[in-house]
Amino acid sequence: MSAREEILAAVRAALREAPVPPEVSRGYRESPSEDRAVVLDRFAERVAEYRATVVRCAPAGLAETLETVLADLTSVVVPAGLPFEVPRATVGDSLSAAGLDAVDVVVTAAAVGIARTGTIVLDHGPGQGRRALSLVPDRHVCVVFGDQVVAGVPEGVARLDPGRPQTWISGPSATSDIELDRVEGVHGPRQLTVVLVDG
Repeated sequence: MSAREEILAAVRAALREAPVPPEVSRGYRESPSEDRAVVLDRFAERVAEYRATVVRCAPAGLAETLETVLADLTSVVVPAGLPFEVPRATVGDSLSAAGLDAVDVVVTAAAVGIARTGTIVLDHGPGQGRRALSLVPDRHVCVVFGDQVVAGVPEGVARLDPGRPQTWISGPSATSDIELDRVEGVHGPRQLTVVLVDG
């Protein structure tokens, strides 16, 4: 018997003798039903706590809100399949990393927003683009619709396809050195604006 076979046999024997783990209640995974306005307010509050900018608007005001948010920016890139119009935008799916680095801002949609953690999730479907599109430009404007916002992480995960790539974003990219000096923009956009469309 080889050393590998001995080790595996010992592991199998130990597993046979291990007690059966007790059944664990998973009731904590579901958030109690809450008023939609409370969930959306919590989402906006938690996103802002991460030093992101939150702009709220009604569906009819989305175009005007984007015009205001993008007013001082000249090169605006969007992914293909965006379900709304973005002023002065060009589709940037074929841009290289260097080309994306020269862009002022990228505007994307999202797959899910999670209120408890202030997180937006991109699964890189239509309107969200490939990962580089939302990570390389210095500014990211993400439009989240009210019906995409859920109370907690379990509800968010339930809406996602585990076979798709996912990017979970909680505020602008930031890191700290050993002395806890915060540096933004190291691993992604330095500025994040979340446009929450509710109503």
